[in-house]
Amino acid sequence: MSDVTVGTTLHSSSDTRGAPVSLVGPMAWMRTNLFANWWSTAITLALGYLIIRTGISFIDWAFINAIWTVPVSPQGVANTEACREAKGVGACWAVIHEKHRFILFGTYPYDEHWRPLLVCFLFVGLYIVSAMRRFWRWELALIWAAVLTAIGVLMWGGVLGMTFVPQERWGGLPITLILATFGLAFAFPVAILVALGRRSSLPAIKALCVLYVELIRGVPLISLLFMASVMFPLFLPEGMNIDKLLRAQVAIILFAGAYLAEVVRAGLQALPKGQYEAADALGLSYWKKTGFIILPQALRLVIPPLVNTFIGFFKDTSLVLIIGIFDLLTAGKTAIIEPAWQGFGVEVYITLGLIYFVFCFAMSKYSAGLETELNKGRRR
Repeated sequence: MSDVTVGTTLHSSSDTRGAPVSLVGPMAWMRTNLFANWWSTAITLALGYLIIRTGISFIDWAFINAIWTVPVSPQGVANTEACREAKGVGACWAVIHEKHRFILFGTYPYDEHWRPLLVCFLFVGLYIVSAMRRFWRWELALIWAAVLTAIGVLMWGGVLGMTFVPQERWGGLPITLILATFGLAFAFPVAILVALGRRSSLPAIKALCVLYVELIRGVPLISLLFMASVMFPLFLPEGMNIDKLLRAQVAIILFAGAYLAEVVRAGLQALPKGQYEAADALGLSYWKKTGFIILPQALRLVIPPLVNTFIGFFKDTSLVLIIGIFDLLTAGKTAIIEPAWQGFGVEVYITLGLIYFVFCFAMSKYSAGLETELNKGRRR
């Protein structure tokens, strides 16, 4: 028998050669995705030209030719002649410089602006702590309760030497964060209960949950806000009144709860039947089986649609402007009503868009990282 290995050079693992440079790296990616053929190259060059031209024009408008400040009279009237003489060649960021406190805090008393500013920092700190997995313990609920109580004390005041500020004076970014945070924090447990109810074997509970979801999802959020603001007070006993912000908050919770319930139900249905059978085989009670085995897997499956719904409702809080609540968007629109600043809405809306983008982009990136970390065993 001849030995086929005779005369053959054996290479160790350290001698393994990598892929050719022409097949990996940025140049290979560009050759494959941007310059694969003549029409792909033409589209790439055309889009590149448009992007560069647009970018240069935006830099000229937003930075090089921009006007950052304007003189203000002792009476508080701004002289915007320099902005108007620019005729749109440069941005008038002076409107942000002069109105940023009104945009961020609305009609909240000027001398007390440190309180809503501190509230915004508390919200951001709460988001950061809640996003860290090492804090995912029952103590986190206590932290939420303590921070939300502190936020209420800061906004209302009336204690610890702080001036009382009625809810009608609240506005700007704190209102947006309050509506979004309280709305989603209370809507999520409601959604889990409704989703479980829709899969219940008890006909009455299942029918109630189906009715709630279909009824709420059948109307737009604007309709619910209008009902909460205008129609609901008509059914209250004479002399009884419920705060408008609270009514809007309840409407947002109900609306978000119905949509989130369908997302959670999708996760429950996506679980293999064997998971339910294995949980039953352990002899656990319904709530232990659901809390320890079923729900963690179901929620892990629906992280992208859950966060997509969160982002959507964070932006939908701006709809409260139709019932006269002074959220961030309404405050921005009101800031340019003043005759001196009329015509400079683009700068204000760009600033508002950047604020919304920061929060929504942070949620999106965090969900992507969380999904990757929790679904390592399911990566295909």
